[in-house]
Amino acid sequence: MNISPKTVRIDQDQLWVELSDGPTLGVPLTWFPRLVNATHEQLAAFKLSHRGVHWEELDEDISIEGLLVGHGDRTSRLGKVV
Repeated sequence: MNISPKTVRIDQDQLWVELSDGPTLGVPLTWFPRLVNATHEQLAAFKLSHRGVHWEELDEDISIEGLLVGHGDRTSRLGKVV
């Protein structure tokens, strides 16, 4: 996949990611509890990579691929036996 994040902004309810190929994705902020509970300063301290967005202090990584298929925070599902 050659689509990468160009810019990111967060408002009260949404995470907005502008993609390198033009469109902007908007997803509910509630998909990412670490972001919902973060301060404005923590939210502003993100880094873009070719694959997604990373918040070092919050230990949050959001991939563009995951957003495109509708995945929110999946850490609570990791390691669980069903």
